[in-house]
Amino acid sequence: MKINRTVSVAPMMDCTDRHERFFLRLISKNVLLYTEMIVSEAINRGDKKKLLEFNIEEKPVALQVGGSSPKLLAEAAKVGEEFGYDEINLNLGCPSKKVQKNKFGACLIKEPNLVADCLNEMRSATSVPVTVKTRIGYDQVDDYESLYNFISTLKQTGVKTFIIHARKAMLGKFTPKQNLNIPPLKYEMVYNLKKDFQDLEIIINGGITSVQQVIEHLNKVDGTMIGRAVYHSPYLLADIENKIFKNTNVPTREEIIEKLIFYIKNEIKKGTRINQVMRHTLGLFHGQTGASFWKKYLSENMCVRDADVKKIDHIMDKIKTRHTETSVGRID
Repeated sequence: MKINRTVSVAPMMDCTDRHERFFLRLISKNVLLYTEMIVSEAINRGDKKKLLEFNIEEKPVALQVGGSSPKLLAEAAKVGEEFGYDEINLNLGCPSKKVQKNKFGACLIKEPNLVADCLNEMRSATSVPVTVKTRIGYDQVDDYESLYNFISTLKQTGVKTFIIHARKAMLGKFTPKQNLNIPPLKYEMVYNLKKDFQDLEIIINGGITSVQQVIEHLNKVDGTMIGRAVYHSPYLLADIENKIFKNTNVPTREEIIEKLIFYIKNEIKKGTRINQVMRHTLGLFHGQTGASFWKKYLSENMCVRDADVKKIDHIMDKIKTRHTETSVGRID
């Protein structure tokens, strides 16, 4: 089955866990979802079920792995396929010092031959697509020729899909958060990759916050990947469903919460805490009347470690009355 990568949600640490992905799938049937980055060594030596198990309703979903050992990455790719992931993605974009210390993420852009070895082993170990997520460069190496040569080397492995964050990575100079904002976006470099590698699937990432931007990028590349904008305003995916995928049967925010309550009740039986799920919904009413009430109510009642399970049954009442309570200033 060919994966539709027209719009995908970026892998984000401490964000795109299985609860977030289930929540987003309630909004959008068509976007491709990604896990948080999981280190290959952890997959091979850790609790595989805890790390990789997901709800079948999340699909299509891709597993993003980090590492630089061809052998460990190949084993991780094989395990990922066994768990049912639709794609295995290699992280070459994370700029954090911790990641660099363990020799994976954006620092591997410096070692294209090692990356090629990793990709060859991964592709040999699995029948699902192996893809790459990278940046346009690093530190002072941010010219188009270097990017072109890097992609040319990796293309020889048979990898067909490249997700390009249109910023360079500043290794050691900036924090991960600064690396998401300070290096300038250079979309033209990504557009040029598509012109020069028309046989490859090029997905653009970085700074995309609206459906209109998605539409504009899709005129130049094959797909778009959105990160923080979706996490902070998840109902943006409803607009994407409607305008990009022409799906007019998108559930309302209230319908989404009703379905999520059912999910939470099942998860509680497995030992999941309410806050592990509900923390992802803080931005659901972003831009709507009563949004601040919703966030405050969740923060004080649902996003605390010892959240009262009984309160889950009152969430819908709080949603229905949020307009009134906001107007009179009641928060309880």
